[in-house]
Amino acid sequence: MPDLGIFGWIVVGLLAGAMAGFFVPGRERYGCLGTTLIGVLGGLVGGWIWTQVLNQPPASGLLGALLIAILGSAIVLVVLRTVNREP
Repeated sequence: MPDLGIFGWIVVGLLAGAMAGFFVPGRERYGCLGTTLIGVLGGLVGGWIWTQVLNQPPASGLLGALLIAILGSAIVLVVLRTVNREP
């Protein structure tokens, strides 16, 4: 993953969380902070799946990191929406 610094990862997290919210249907709104946290967590989940499960080298460049974070964020959103589903 590229060395973006903390501010860079917050921006990537916000973008990834927002894009994942666009691709994963649902009515929940998490706000700016929640979306950023989902995006950062999604980046961690996506990065772990990419490197450990799929045995791929770490993503190179901002675009690669963003795509992996979006996919990870979509996974996090699906899990959150499944857990928070009303009976």
